[in-house]
Amino acid sequence: MKIGVPYLDRELALEVPDGNLLAVVEPNEVEPAPDAGATVRNAVDRPMDSSAFGAFLGEARKIIVIVNDATRPTPTEGMLDALGDELHARSARFIVATGAHRAPTEAEYRQMLGRHYGRFRQRIEAHDARDRASLVDLGKTRNGTPILLNRALVEAERIVATGSVEPHYFAGYTGGRKAFLPGVAGFETVEANHKLALDPRARALALDDNPVSQDMDDALRLIPGRVFSVMAVLDRHQRLASCFAGDIRSSFRAAVGAANAIFAVKLERRADIVVSVARHPMDIDLYQSQKAIDNGALALADGGILILVASCRDGVGDRAYIDLLGASATPAEAMSRIAAGYRLGYHKAAKIAQVAARASIRAVSELDEATLDKAFIAKRATLSGAFAEAMAEKGPDAKVAVLLDGTVTVPLV
Repeated sequence: MKIGVPYLDRELALEVPDGNLLAVVEPNEVEPAPDAGATVRNAVDRPMDSSAFGAFLGEARKIIVIVNDATRPTPTEGMLDALGDELHARSARFIVATGAHRAPTEAEYRQMLGRHYGRFRQRIEAHDARDRASLVDLGKTRNGTPILLNRALVEAERIVATGSVEPHYFAGYTGGRKAFLPGVAGFETVEANHKLALDPRARALALDDNPVSQDMDDALRLIPGRVFSVMAVLDRHQRLASCFAGDIRSSFRAAVGAANAIFAVKLERRADIVVSVARHPMDIDLYQSQKAIDNGALALADGGILILVASCRDGVGDRAYIDLLGASATPAEAMSRIAAGYRLGYHKAAKIAQVAARASIRAVSELDEATLDKAFIAKRATLSGAFAEAMAEKGPDAKVAVLLDGTVTVPLV
């Protein structure tokens, strides 16, 4: 079978013998919303467990809108088609939920806001997790995580949280409460929360027993202002499939149900070779593309070969995890270092080390060989060459699975 694998602005050719192909794993096909704009407007006009948007805003003048950064495929532009006039008339301010990541570039602001760039660019700023003066201490979660959130959220009369919901490899799902933690949380809060990712209960699709998700729920309860949520669910082609608005808990849970039907995909057995692809925009760096390793590993037999296809066009992201991995001779040593003293980003190192301890990871990427070596990943020049090598190693009967959207597809064996 010939498979076109997306990479930057082109497709890489991959040919897998039919007898070896276990599955091409993609999110399940669903009908997209027939009219994306009308779907968002309908959700906003008929919200769940909340008054309609205009009534929710009431006479409020201090309105804060949380939007995702460019690493998420959230249709922020389309959401502003439905919300923009009300927000513009009331001089709403915007915060980009960067978490502990960098602020967007000007090109990324244009990408995020689209046709609304002109009227909202001067009202939007990126959250800075390290600016302690901009944060307010709201207490602690049941897990002891200190909750420091952006002061603008505490001072706002109304909060509008926008986002998209899809599986997340340790938070369970993106979206909903994740707009606040880690979206607009302090560095100390993000670090303590992400340390909980080392807990085996912190995994894709898990919510109620997941300590990372528990923190996020607890942070939401500490926010004094009223929140109106607009959550999108995209299909496998990143088209709007559905949208839910209103109460943030109700809309999030409804979106989780819709996302699960798309992104959780059954697989009859584990494969000997897995090709896992980080598609745009999640291919921005290795920090984001790692999710394709984690999901790909769910489909991979112990001792198997995982081939990551990810441009990592912006580098590795936060360097803490790469530096830790690079200072370790083996994945086991990396895990020991993490246990001895956690820093933000080390959960990423732990997830990579856990996979590298039971499988061989190769990558087709713009990253250089030395950088990938630090992460226990071997660089390969071409996908066809990497695959031919893997087949030679695993033998003529090797079973192959291809995850064409590996950062969001969760294989269920």
